[in-house]
Amino acid sequence: MDWILYIKALILGIVEGLTEFLPVSSTGHLIVAGDLLHYEGAEADTFYITIQAGAIFAVCWHYRTRLIEILCGLFSQKKQQKLAINMILAFLPAAVIGVLVAKHIKFYLFNPVAVATALVIGGLLILWIEAIHSRKNYQPRVKEMDDMTWVDAFKVGCLQCLAMIPGTSRSGSTIIGGLVIGLSRKAATEFSFFLSIPTIFAATIYDLWESRDLLTTDNLPVIGIGFVVSFFSALIVVRWLLQYVSRNDFRSFGWYRIFFGGVILITWATGLVSW
Repeated sequence: MDWILYIKALILGIVEGLTEFLPVSSTGHLIVAGDLLHYEGAEADTFYITIQAGAIFAVCWHYRTRLIEILCGLFSQKKQQKLAINMILAFLPAAVIGVLVAKHIKFYLFNPVAVATALVIGGLLILWIEAIHSRKNYQPRVKEMDDMTWVDAFKVGCLQCLAMIPGTSRSGSTIIGGLVIGLSRKAATEFSFFLSIPTIFAATIYDLWESRDLLTTDNLPVIGIGFVVSFFSALIVVRWLLQYVSRNDFRSFGWYRIFFGGVILITWATGLVSW
């Protein structure tokens, strides 16, 4: 048994679960953590893809009652139909663009320096957007997720495409982007959670099919550890974030992104770490 590999899976599972739904980029953190732990290559990529599904199952579990309501009312209740349509419309931009450019992005941008640059830029944008909202005494146009129009949903879906750049953050682009188009923090956060279900499941299935030759029985224990740990740590974050956004803004995440990305860029520029 390779206990070192299992410990790496445990650490990376925690990283994925803690960062998937925060506006700090889970992919970026996994790339940096994987580099530090010397866990890279095709098998590592498959591992990262699989443990993302663990985080999404946490969202499904947290919202299980609402998801059941959507399925049961899909053909009879306008409220559930509207949310389902909004999720589909928001999912489509990333689905189309992802198929076209995903491989190129992975080849050129999946490295710690590119991630750090995106983290810093994203952090500055969060601080700027929050400063504008603070000065204008921001009042959201859409207070609840169920009040979103199909146009709102499609705009969020287009903004989600920015998250294909590692370090940008899918949650960050959809939640902060949602604030820009007029959603409340609660509506933007909840819709980001719901949108993550089809988006990440589709990406997981697609990437696993592409790397199906690497899914061997030898890899299952490592993947299993990462999946389970990702599920439970993500469940904690989902519940915490919903409470957090009801009382706070996102500036702390902006400062964290700038600090974390800045450390990576400084250590790279000075040669302290060979990223």
